[in-house]
Amino acid sequence: MTPSSTTARSARARGPHRCAECGWETSRWVGRCGECQAWGTVAEHGGTRSGSAGTPSTHPVAPAVPARAMTDIAVEGSRALPSGVGELDRVLGGGVVPGAALLLAGEPGVGKSTLLLSVAARWAAARAHLGGRTLYVTGEESAAQVRLRAERTGAVHPRLFLAAETELGAVLGQLEAVELDLLVVDSVQTISSPDLDGVPGGVTQVRGVSAALVQLAKRRGLPVLLVGHVTKDGAVAGPRALEHLVDVVLSFEGDRGSRLRLLRAVKNRYGPVDEVGCFDLTDHGIVEVNDPTELFVSRHVEPVAGTCVTVTAEGRRPLLAEVQALVARSQQPTPRRATSGLDPGRAAMLLAVLQRRGGWSLTGADVYLATVGGARVVEPAADLAVAVATASAAVGEVVSTDLVAVGEVGLAGEVRRVVGLERRLREAARLGFRHALVPADTGASGVPRVEGLRVIPVPDVLAALRVVGLVDGARAARVTPNHDHPRVRSLSVVPTEVSNP
Repeated sequence: MTPSSTTARSARARGPHRCAECGWETSRWVGRCGECQAWGTVAEHGGTRSGSAGTPSTHPVAPAVPARAMTDIAVEGSRALPSGVGELDRVLGGGVVPGAALLLAGEPGVGKSTLLLSVAARWAAARAHLGGRTLYVTGEESAAQVRLRAERTGAVHPRLFLAAETELGAVLGQLEAVELDLLVVDSVQTISSPDLDGVPGGVTQVRGVSAALVQLAKRRGLPVLLVGHVTKDGAVAGPRALEHLVDVVLSFEGDRGSRLRLLRAVKNRYGPVDEVGCFDLTDHGIVEVNDPTELFVSRHVEPVAGTCVTVTAEGRRPLLAEVQALVARSQQPTPRRATSGLDPGRAAMLLAVLQRRGGWSLTGADVYLATVGGARVVEPAADLAVAVATASAAVGEVVSTDLVAVGEVGLAGEVRRVVGLERRLREAARLGFRHALVPADTGASGVPRVEGLRVIPVPDVLAALRVVGLVDGARAARVTPNHDHPRVRSLSVVPTEVSNP
């Protein structure tokens, strides 16, 4: 046997090496991680126990709990319990399931701690008559700092206990000292264990701490809410296995310049993943927003050109959003195209469709497109509203203020069907709108009929502009943004067979 073959065999026997920061693995030791470029974090980790052929052992062992017939298993103790926060229960599918592990991830400063502190206080208040207690473990602040925030947000309750701990053993000791029915850990990256390798917040520590807390939740039937950090690209920080360990992964989103916060379910073993919860981040804490339309639709004292309302869908929840456009003569050789809350690439495509298919000339004009209230409208269903708002701004004429436009616009100028059209139109009718531009191609179900709403199918962009009375300005190719008193265009007459009474 040659020395080289002996060295290779010993290297295979030692097993791979792993980075303690990002989990990157390599067959040999290196001083610098090839993934995260950290120095001194690659170390050898133990291999799995295997038989002579390298396969796991197949010797049977006695199960802790024998298998039972499905009909003999009680489910009363596993039904969802209301958390006290209606928008959170909407996203979870009814409430928090006993023994479930939930991970709430979001950017710094978005309001994760404020939300969970409010949830903990309402949970404690709702179950005070049962003698239950809620424990809020903070690893990033002191207990006094959390108390100050609780006083500011109205989340103080005698059944809500606070503990500032950063060691897993101390957290488990707190659980033994207090009889709990809910545990909140803020955050899982700050909790570590001396029995695990790696630095606090590293891959090994986060995986081990999370696994221990999840096992605790299952064994005691205790709901556990974990706060997780995110990376700069929005993904959950830590090992990818963290998302597989927990039962529910929630994403808390929001822009710093807007008070609106959206709660989405990325993973949910007990409910849907297409529901969205809306919250308003105020000086007095997190407030539920049951009807967020007022945040996205502005109220003008006088008619204003360049506005159009659309109905977006956040999961299964229809939300009205106002699209605003401003068209001005450009003083630069290259006109500006600026967007806020809209997809810049899609906005540029719509301007090209307006010019080529609608006859508009916007090559010498600056075009600004934005949404109201910091809403992010990225789905194609808002294309028709963007086109109508841009055309209205170009000629300085106001379209009907009780109109909504829903439809995707293709490169040929056609208006395509969208998902959940009837649900969107019912929401628009509930809020007082009386006219709706929709795609003419609505599938086998036909044009939806909604009481109190006149539904107007349009096959293409040019037909939509003709309905709202803007087609004359298209052929003139005028850019007149300085109308002091813009005219309000009424809807053109449409045959009765394509509109609802």
